Amino acid sequence: MTDDNGTVLHTLERGLQVLEAVAAADGTATAKVLGRQLDIKIGTCYHLLRTLLASGHLVRLPGGRYDVGPRAASLSRHLQRRSGPSPELAVILTRLHNKTRETSYLAGWHHGTLILQHYLAGQQTLSVANLDVGYTAHMHARASCKAVFAFLPEEQVAALFSGVRLERLTAHTITDFDELTAELVRVRTQSYALDREEFSPGVCCVSAPFFGAAGAPAGAFTVSVPAVRFADRQAWLTTAVREAADMATGLMRTGRLTVPA
Repeated sequence: MTDDNGTVLHTLERGLQVLEAVAAADGTATAKVLGRQLDIKIGTCYHLLRTLLASGHLVRLPGGRYDVGPRAASLSRHLQRRSGPSPELAVILTRLHNKTRETSYLAGWHHGTLILQHYLAGQQTLSVANLDVGYTAHMHARASCKAVFAFLPEEQVAALFSGVRLERLTAHTITDFDELTAELVRVRTQSYALDREEFSPGVCCVSAPFFGAAGAPAGAFTVSVPAVRFADRQAWLTTAVREAADMATGLMRTGRLTVPA
């Protein structure tokens, strides 16, 4: 974050880090834990917490714990309303979830960025750290991003990754841009993308893109499965996500939601 002179506003940045950490802690965060987690001096941490309390972005709970306050909740509602999926796409996601009984995701564009718009947890909840509505990071390691980017012009993909370090998240993460480009060619050929423990250890995903009226990729449907049973279900899950994507494409091109027989 910078001001008009290009100077980073560290206090604001740390305040936002505290707010995000409190939100992720689900009401269990304390000043001491936040200070250690974010590497912030305890005095500074208390000052940031008092400021966020005064603004209504946080509330203090018994036992010195903190949670999200009404103003932060309001911001979340506004973001979800503006960046969330249409009711019709949400119906398709629900259908995919009910059919597979696995954790199902919907990604779409928001101000030129591909974000996680909505998800429904499966019967066997997977623990994937930080992956929540609004998530935009680690585009190289996520099946949904690869499914969409495979159908973008090469120069647009290059621009999206310009200056972005392909961080190694697991032993299977692609960290070379040329290798990623080759992977996108494979995705484009087969019309679906895979994440074989590239984003999170022990978790595999399959994702299929859907397209807008002009033919550009508009988003993707994804299903995630524990790696131990992915091989047995891969073909069936691939068919399920491609069916969901085809339904969404038909909806966006005709304005009508048609359910396959």
